[in-house]
Amino acid sequence: MKILTPFIFGCASLCVVTSQAQTAPATKAASGIAAESNFALPATDDGLAGTGPIRRYDWFQKLWTEKRSGWAKRVKQDQDGVVFLGDSITQGWAANLNQLFPGIKTINRGISGDTTRGVLLRLQTDVIALKPRGIVLLIGTNDLEEAAAPESTASNLKLILAALKAHNPAMPVVLCNVFPSSATKKRPAEQIKKINQLCYALLKDEPQVTLVDTWSLFANAQGDAKPEEFPDLLHPNSAGYIKLSAALRPIMETVGLAPAWPDDFSPEPGFESLFNGRDLTGWGYLDKPAFDGKTVSDDGRFAVRNGRLIVTVAREERAHRKLMTTRKFPKDFVLKMEFRASPNADSGVFVREPQLQMRDFPIAGPWLTLKHYRPLDWNEIVITVRGGLARATCNGEVLVDAFTVPATGPIGVESDHGQIEYRRIRVQESR
Repeated sequence: MKILTPFIFGCASLCVVTSQAQTAPATKAASGIAAESNFALPATDDGLAGTGPIRRYDWFQKLWTEKRSGWAKRVKQDQDGVVFLGDSITQGWAANLNQLFPGIKTINRGISGDTTRGVLLRLQTDVIALKPRGIVLLIGTNDLEEAAAPESTASNLKLILAALKAHNPAMPVVLCNVFPSSATKKRPAEQIKKINQLCYALLKDEPQVTLVDTWSLFANAQGDAKPEEFPDLLHPNSAGYIKLSAALRPIMETVGLAPAWPDDFSPEPGFESLFNGRDLTGWGYLDKPAFDGKTVSDDGRFAVRNGRLIVTVAREERAHRKLMTTRKFPKDFVLKMEFRASPNADSGVFVREPQLQMRDFPIAGPWLTLKHYRPLDWNEIVITVRGGLARATCNGEVLVDAFTVPATGPIGVESDHGQIEYRRIRVQESR
């Protein structure tokens, strides 16, 4: 890494002015330096919140001061946007955030080289002062390079989330897992996985926080970054940023940070909708009252938004729930639906009770060889039940040619982990 010239705050030449002509420019210069110094890093960690490293390399101190003093001039115009907060990965997003997230006012608050403790230090001035609509947070990889323990990183993340909650408990926060990297970058896979595992514990009592498994999105079989997406094994290239944005967009739609275009689909002749696109009428948990008229299940695991039945991200690492139709289907039928899975999401479709596994197939399987599956996009499932046997396809490819189903029973979807959306759920029963 190229080391930049140290940023030196000098005042001696500004302290003595011998003429009226010199006064105005000197005062202006002094004012500018004083303003920048307000955003300089503290000389020591004494009295600062959090634990672990705050970087003080010359290049970082210069960048830190320049970025923050520049942002201070934009506080008014940067109000009420979605703040992307983090380190160099976030900073590198700046050039195309608006293109990747159309319809969203995006505010970039990434500083290359920053750590979780650094973010905590600047959180109030750089972020909370903007009164943001929401936060997309990606931070922690530089903690590892500075040999911080995963527990320290998780502790700082907890403080960051607590501060955001204290500011506005209704403000959505999308928390990204730390990306894979490489042991050659002082970021071994096991350490990264430990941080990400600890992140799940932060969600249990924080309904405003939604975790996205961006580690699984990018990791290879060894848990490291892929050179084709991370040429330096640390920073994504343009393909990596496009993939990341595609993974985040559905989550942001669900939590209300991105507009989602309503689905005005109408079933083809002979089919009837099992899901009205407005609420959970006709669906519920077994042996419990249906959620008729409700847009969210009592435990929050299933929600309806913009014509989609959404299996939301669990508050814990794994959470099994079954949402079933109150109606049973004793006749032969054809069931059609579309689904879109977030990274590493896991769900299932129940056919009179037996489950057809539904996952983010390229990551979680079980059908890893599907040629027509569209990751992070909509895919069509068709299940045909004839004479007690069911056949299932995904975008025309056979998933299961014949599996046994009971004589009657409901249709349902499962929640486990990650977000999966279903739409256009419709059935055609035999006469």
